[in-house]
Amino acid sequence: MPKNPPESMQHHLRQRLAAHAKEHWPQLNGVTVRFRTGFAYVDGQLPAQEQLPLCRLRFGGVLHTWGFALYLASSGRYEDSILPSGLPSGSPEEALDCACTLYLGEPLT
Repeated sequence: MPKNPPESMQHHLRQRLAAHAKEHWPQLNGVTVRFRTGFAYVDGQLPAQEQLPLCRLRFGGVLHTWGFALYLASSGRYEDSILPSGLPSGSPEEALDCACTLYLGEPLT
């Protein structure tokens, strides 16, 4: 069974995504990141306490590069996806931007 990253990496990922969302996605009140069996599930916090599933990041052992799966509201599932860079993995911020662009439109800042 895949393992979650160490607690220090989990904390660092949460901080990075929260800072990026605050700067680039003011439509969100924040992001929630939860870990399960080697994956980080990222949800956006919308006004009125509503949660918006955005993406799933796959931990591959490196802090700055994660596999990417987009949440598809039409099926209620996460599907491995390609980032705008053309790669199936990249920075957590790239993944957040890709998912937020799909669900929220262009960044406001």
